[in-house]
Amino acid sequence: MSPSQAPCLLDPRQMDAYLQRLSREIAAAFGHEEGLVLVGIRSRGLPLAERLSAKLGELLGRDVPVGVLDITLYRDDLTEKTGSPIVRPTEIPFPLKGRVVVLVDDVLFTGRTVRAGMDALLDHGRPKRVWLAVLVDRGGRELPIQADFVGLKLEVPMNQRVSVCVQEVDGQDGVFLEGRS
Repeated sequence: MSPSQAPCLLDPRQMDAYLQRLSREIAAAFGHEEGLVLVGIRSRGLPLAERLSAKLGELLGRDVPVGVLDITLYRDDLTEKTGSPIVRPTEIPFPLKGRVVVLVDDVLFTGRTVRAGMDALLDHGRPKRVWLAVLVDRGGRELPIQADFVGLKLEVPMNQRVSVCVQEVDGQDGVFLEGRS
């Protein structure tokens, strides 16, 4: 089922409103921190981090740097995947030492992606703090990981999947509920 045929949980306007709320919450928690940075997990975490950075810039009156993290080689299911993994660059153009890092991803499900993200992030330095922001928390955790900043929180049955589409990757914005293949 393509996202256009799947039930829509958030349309582009609603998605932007959730991102605006997330940016206000992050600004309230860390607006005083000069060392605030965002790091998006590839692939949809990056455009979300860039959008949050722009909104935070407006709220705080200063730039909030953005980096991108590729977690491909940190996944615990890498040997279970068929074919060769596609590894893209991690680009963190600032030192992590002493920084407050908000790790950004699209959907929080089992927690395994975030665990891999933490491992990858710590290989690049030791931040002062690491917090997690996600657009959607769909429940179903396998690891004791939770987001600090959540746009939409819902419980989704295991036979369904939450799909986040972003203009920069998918050509459209929206959050959809799909059957799991």
